[in-house]
Amino acid sequence: MDEKFISENRKHVCLAFPKHEKILGNAKQTGPKILIIGGTGYIGKFIVEASIKANHHTFILIRESTLSNPEPHKSTLIQSFKNSGVTFIKGDLYDHESLVNAIKQVDVVISTVGFPQLNDQDKIVTAIKEAGNVKRFIPSEFGMDVDRVHAVEPAKSMFEHKAQFRRLVEATGIPYTFISSNCFGGIFIKSLSQMDATAPPRDKVVILGDGNTKVVYNKEEDIANYTIKAVDDPRTLNKILYIKPPLNTISMNDLVSLWEIKIGQTLERIYVPEDQVLKNIQEASAPLNGRLATGHSVFVKGDQTNFEIEPSFGVEASELYPDVKYLTVDEMLDEYV
Repeated sequence: MDEKFISENRKHVCLAFPKHEKILGNAKQTGPKILIIGGTGYIGKFIVEASIKANHHTFILIRESTLSNPEPHKSTLIQSFKNSGVTFIKGDLYDHESLVNAIKQVDVVISTVGFPQLNDQDKIVTAIKEAGNVKRFIPSEFGMDVDRVHAVEPAKSMFEHKAQFRRLVEATGIPYTFISSNCFGGIFIKSLSQMDATAPPRDKVVILGDGNTKVVYNKEEDIANYTIKAVDDPRTLNKILYIKPPLNTISMNDLVSLWEIKIGQTLERIYVPEDQVLKNIQEASAPLNGRLATGHSVFVKGDQTNFEIEPSFGVEASELYPDVKYLTVDEMLDEYV
């Protein structure tokens, strides 16, 4: 990363942060110290990499068992982080003392825990309150704005739990930023939003609703870059950071058409009307019913795009950070041609 880019990154640094510097190779680690909880998980690893590239002093809370005997697919990742100068702090979300100890060493806490741990993030809040030194907390959301969805069960309850956690964070007075990153490109573009697909289909595609609802897709690396840009930006303090680049806001009909042009084939489009989607949700068992209900919220109700971002509660990432070159939907599809 060149000095000009680093300088641009520093324009909006909050003066409340102490200046930390540590030499790593030829790069200086500067700005806030960042602790990532869940740093070897799906979105967590991208957040860690973005923090490293921004030259922040990066910490990962990690269990002793994970560090000493990592799963095969994580061992290379852990070694890569070690080589990049990441500081590993042994601890556990469910070990309060170790959590407080880790948090006391940093300025920013980013939670990227997976779905099973989402409802246990209150433990992080309790530890942050006890530590008393955190200048920004970013909880694990990385999806839709849960305060502005119109979901049916069982997704409705899941979103309500997330919204209740937001209220808890707000009530504590802990400085926060909520990230609304919408659909992960590495999952939804890769599958063309088809359940369990491992590549975009080349024969037929199932479309929930009429296919005209706008949906937002973002590459995971871009989500991570925007998140790290926001950690010490006063403009994102106690706000929702929406990652909704205009070129990545597209309907399923247009997405399929774009894919058809790239592969030179016409796909059979199978439309599922809303009443049938709702019937399928009611008849499905867990976890399929939850996935279908989320799909209904995204692709039928348009819960990612059916509201305006007001300055009172949110800011949009691509407007806030025009220097970040994000990967467009068109470019993401190129990876799978």
